[in-house]
Amino acid sequence: MPFVNMKKAAQASGSSKSFAVKVTTMDAELDFTTVEHKATGKDLFELVCRTIGLRETWYFGLQYVDTKGYIAWLKFDKKVLDQDIPKEYPVQFLFLAKFYAEDASEELIQEITQHLFFLQVKQSILNMDIYCPPEASVLLASYAVQAKYGDYDPSSYKPGILASEDLLPQRVIDQYHMTAEMWEERIKEWYADHRGMSRDEAEMEYLKIAQDLEMYGVNYFQIKNKRNTDLWLGVDASGLNVYERDNKLTPKITFPWSEVKNISFKDKKFTIKPLDKKTSDFVFTAPKLRINKLVLELCVGNHELFMRRRRPDSMEIQQMKTHAREEKVRRQQDRARLAKEKQLKEEAIREKEDMERKYLLLQDDVRKAQEELKRSQETTELLAEKADLAEAEANLLNQKTCETEAEIQRFKMSAVKTEEERMLMEYRAREAEMIATKLLEDSERRAKEAEQLKVDLLQSRMAEKMAKERLMEITRSNVYQPSYQLPELTSDITTDLTDAELGGDLFGVGDMDQLSLEIEKERVEYMEKSKHLQDQLRELKTEIEVLKVEENETDYDRLHEDGIQRGDSKYSTLRQAKANTTSSRVAFFEQL
Repeated sequence: MPFVNMKKAAQASGSSKSFAVKVTTMDAELDFTTVEHKATGKDLFELVCRTIGLRETWYFGLQYVDTKGYIAWLKFDKKVLDQDIPKEYPVQFLFLAKFYAEDASEELIQEITQHLFFLQVKQSILNMDIYCPPEASVLLASYAVQAKYGDYDPSSYKPGILASEDLLPQRVIDQYHMTAEMWEERIKEWYADHRGMSRDEAEMEYLKIAQDLEMYGVNYFQIKNKRNTDLWLGVDASGLNVYERDNKLTPKITFPWSEVKNISFKDKKFTIKPLDKKTSDFVFTAPKLRINKLVLELCVGNHELFMRRRRPDSMEIQQMKTHAREEKVRRQQDRARLAKEKQLKEEAIREKEDMERKYLLLQDDVRKAQEELKRSQETTELLAEKADLAEAEANLLNQKTCETEAEIQRFKMSAVKTEEERMLMEYRAREAEMIATKLLEDSERRAKEAEQLKVDLLQSRMAEKMAKERLMEITRSNVYQPSYQLPELTSDITTDLTDAELGGDLFGVGDMDQLSLEIEKERVEYMEKSKHLQDQLRELKTEIEVLKVEENETDYDRLHEDGIQRGDSKYSTLRQAKANTTSSRVAFFEQL
């Protein structure tokens, strides 16, 4: 949509009492088409917070680019249209975290708050607005992948899916001779270790690591001291930090909020009055008046949050924390129930697969038994035919034997009188006897063969009977049920649980003791996990060090490495800077 004058656009749309606003959060874009002309910044801000369900509103604000091209935050006590916003339609705002928590895990209560912080910090690291060492970038990327995709599944994981994601700062990618696939492999190794971690847990682990980075939560402004030296002023949740022009990582001077009494500015001169009355004021100048206005705004907001953290929680905060604890317990129980049901389903699937394998084996056994039975039946039929044939031959031989014996008798009775006839008759008789003997032997042999065939036939029928009985036994003892039902995996995880299911009163005296023990246990586990992560980070750093391109190393990389060599960290540097007296810090600032 082309940008037009808001007043003309409102008149053209038939209404002169409202205007349209587009608010872009880190998660979505919100369109409000009927914002009243008299609406204040607070009205619009509260409308956005109600729309996204945010209650921890004190961290956030509406950012815009004013008519002169500078970054500004919408003031809550003024009307939206009376502020220096571009006269465009619709009015564009960014919903961003304006103030940061000192300890995200302790202070951020709502899941939506954690999610918005996670998205904004992740984008700041990828845009290189926050310096992050290469090995820490890989670890943070693994948590970002866990938050987006859930548990690593080797069966469904597709190589290259992470290589196409925007997961690492370009500075880190340019600094090493490593392909996208090599970076993906290292991210995947840590990603696989996060199995079982929910989205909100992965995002919180990301924030826990990110908040230890030197530039996390710091707003930087160009300033000058009395000697007209170019410096950086950093405003964050713990106080004010002064940095040298070429080093935003290590503050030279730190003023904690607990030591600041008053903050004010006049034109381009900004004054911070310490609590120590004997100490002179901390004064610096900014290049433009609007920078001093923004610095004052951020100082006031951060100081208010600093004081709020050190006071007892209000009733609203207590209710939010109680609700958050209840929701956390509910989600843990829901996840435990889902994990159990998933396990039961997997076991049922494995059992089904085992049954199917057994069924296939039984089918194979039945097939073999049927083939064996068929072969037995064919053998039986063949033996029966041979037995019948042998019996018929034996009967025929018996008949021939009887006829031969009858002929011999006739020869004997019809003896010839002559010697020649007698001898001929004797010769024929002997010949006939020899034939008869041979026929008798053949008959006996055939009879024995017939008897043996009858025995083989009987054995074959017995084998056939046994094969049928075995087939029946296999069929009776192994019946496969194709209609086996798997337990359904419950998808509704918001079902209310009764007090009995939750174990009664969630926060009784005994439960509070148990909760304390669990917190202590989590603390110990976190310390062990932190040590393990540090070991992993050192291993990765050593592994990729040989692939580093020295000429692509940035000044921040060298500064960070020097700090590591000295044993410095974000918190040790701040403690060292705070250890100096306020007066010595002011004097040091003036001499920079």
